[in-house]
Amino acid sequence: MITRLSENYFDDALEDLTDIMHGCVHTGASIGFILPFSRDDARAYWRDQVRPGLHEGTLDLFVVYGEGRIQGTVQLIPAAMPNQQHRADVAKLLIHPKARRRGLGRALMSALEARALDLGKTLLVLDTRSTDPSRILYQSIGFKIAGEVPNFCRNPFEDRLEPTTYMFRDLS
Repeated sequence: MITRLSENYFDDALEDLTDIMHGCVHTGASIGFILPFSRDDARAYWRDQVRPGLHEGTLDLFVVYGEGRIQGTVQLIPAAMPNQQHRADVAKLLIHPKARRRGLGRALMSALEARALDLGKTLLVLDTRSTDPSRILYQSIGFKIAGEVPNFCRNPFEDRLEPTTYMFRDLS
């Protein structure tokens, strides 16, 4: 079951979200963090970065439940500038490492796209490490490559820089 998580249920979801992010970083996800990365680091991200956005209404947080827990999440962040009211960013598509290859990412992205359309957004934008498997998922659901930036992000395990691919999807 996919739901848009409200601030009222955030505290109940915090430990599951923490587990997901911690697990994703430790299995190589390039989502802005590098090792060492503790559960406290993951919890702080959700508490300090995401919860304020829920409170202020500047982002939508989608979660997918399975086996009594949250198994995955993604964020829709509408652009704030007046000349960008038609677009939104996709951020932090995360599936717990033990729940991958079940279509959860695809289902979360479908819910996100429906919400974007409800909000009048016709363009979605995201970036992903160029070698990350998520790039294949994004392309399979209609995202196109806008370009690649070399040496954009640090590898989470090694002290080396990697390219990032910027992608977009036209929903109109």
